[in-house]
Amino acid sequence: MLFSPITLGELTLPNRLIMAPLTRCRSGADGVPGPIVVEHYRQRASLGLIVSEGTYPSHAGQGFPGQPGLVTDEQVEGWSKVTDAVHAEGGRIFAQVMHAGRVTHEDTNGGRTVVGPSAVAVDGLTRTNKGKQPFPVPHALTEDEIPGVIQEFVQGSVNAIKAGFDGVELHGANGYLLHEFLTPAANQRDDRYGGSPENRIRFVVEVVQAVVEAVGAERVGIRISPEHNVQGAVELDREDLHRTYSLLVQAISPLGLAYLSVLHNEPSGGLVRELRGEFNGAFLLNTGFSVMTTRDEAISLVEGELADAVVVGRPAIANPDLVRRWQENLPVNEPDMATFYTSGAEGYTDYPVYQPA
Repeated sequence: MLFSPITLGELTLPNRLIMAPLTRCRSGADGVPGPIVVEHYRQRASLGLIVSEGTYPSHAGQGFPGQPGLVTDEQVEGWSKVTDAVHAEGGRIFAQVMHAGRVTHEDTNGGRTVVGPSAVAVDGLTRTNKGKQPFPVPHALTEDEIPGVIQEFVQGSVNAIKAGFDGVELHGANGYLLHEFLTPAANQRDDRYGGSPENRIRFVVEVVQAVVEAVGAERVGIRISPEHNVQGAVELDREDLHRTYSLLVQAISPLGLAYLSVLHNEPSGGLVRELRGEFNGAFLLNTGFSVMTTRDEAISLVEGELADAVVVGRPAIANPDLVRRWQENLPVNEPDMATFYTSGAEGYTDYPVYQPA
């Protein structure tokens, strides 16, 4: 079943292997994807769907040096060359629209104000254009400012479609802005966007609704990572956690999204099963960062009906021809973690396809 077709929105995928959004920091100071980025994605077009690395929808939302954006005309044109190359190989690609929220620094985002749901900083250091620095205390977005941030997600999504992407994935995971509103660790508001789970999901739901209205539900997916507990988005209260994500999924399910993508290391656990049962659409599953997903696990997730498709990261980094290798049970390349966030071709476009001995 892993290698059988599936429909997401208006797309029919030839297999159920999804390339995870993978930060690689190869787009320079201007955030424009260049020829090396084009080649990286082109090589992986045989995967059922590629989800791009996180792309910022506003300059304030940039989280990393070298991260690509969807703001300027040059960035959109750079991405159009990527999507043209993927489509020429018969592939399909969504853009992940990611606002870093408080997980950035003024020395990364060009001196713009760092924002979040509340004036609570992430504990730790972030890599900036001027070296590692402590995360700043973010400006707590006011209710009057929130519609403008929602419009940033909308414009970034519209720009993605203009660049030729088949759709967008809204990044509601890993401690970035959408996730920050969901978790009480970052959201300590006492207005209609904070406090209860019903209030904490409001911003995310409004973003999803606005993007759906702008580009169409069949072109929109969302990624979440309940209790992943990274970058200050700590979710330890199981009762609150279940209620928050259950309410979120119930609110967005009727919109008819292309998919819901869940990052969680317990694919057969109660929370994941609960969310799968509540979402009326394609359910994608990524089993986490701690252990790399194997071929056998990916097959079992689909055949065990825990997911409709499987999202993989590191196997797709190291194996541009991953679909063929897993389908034919061939040996695989191992990823070189030392090159994940460097520059240039090494560890990016130089992984070989399988060649018989």
